[in-house]
Amino acid sequence: MPKEKPELLKVPRQNFLMITGKGNPNEDVFSRKVEVLYSLAYAIKMMPKQGFTPEGYYDYTVYPLEGIWSLTEKGIQLDELNKDELLYTNMIRQPDFVNVEIVEKAFEQVRKKKPTPLLDEVTFESMEDGLTVQMLHIGPYDNEPQTFEKIDEFSNKHHLERISFDHREIYLSDVRKVKPAKLKTVLRYKVKSKN
Repeated sequence: MPKEKPELLKVPRQNFLMITGKGNPNEDVFSRKVEVLYSLAYAIKMMPKQGFTPEGYYDYTVYPLEGIWSLTEKGIQLDELNKDELLYTNMIRQPDFVNVEIVEKAFEQVRKKKPTPLLDEVTFESMEDGLTVQMLHIGPYDNEPQTFEKIDEFSNKHHLERISFDHREIYLSDVRKVKPAKLKTVLRYKVKSKN
């Protein structure tokens, strides 16, 4: 659990169910893409109750939703944020025992129970963030720039350079149940040493 102050850490390679998109996260298609990720993640978690226990399985809590956010070339040129120009990859981390075979079983189950064309957009991939600076943001998503300012100050003070316009968000709160002022989100971006 990150603190409400910036910290430097190295994030190892992890496996994710992922889906990409473009546009305003307040639109319906964004919610449907998140929903299909959760359907697959819970299908994997519940496999033992469906009569199949993957090798190495242990009981766990489904990981929180994460998103990697960027902007289109047009969006980068604008003076203010235009949410229609956002690019995103939503993802849910998977435990180490999850492999391609297990993911394929989850796809089969979800296709039977909750068929949707969005399943064809989901991939199972590994990703390594490496050296990053992160901080816990508390409050509405629209106030994130204030937290990023603190992360930038920390990076500059420690001679670290942000290496990509992209950043990662890890959603620790359920936006449907928590008031905006109390939302908890991990904000993180990749860095390298200036030295």
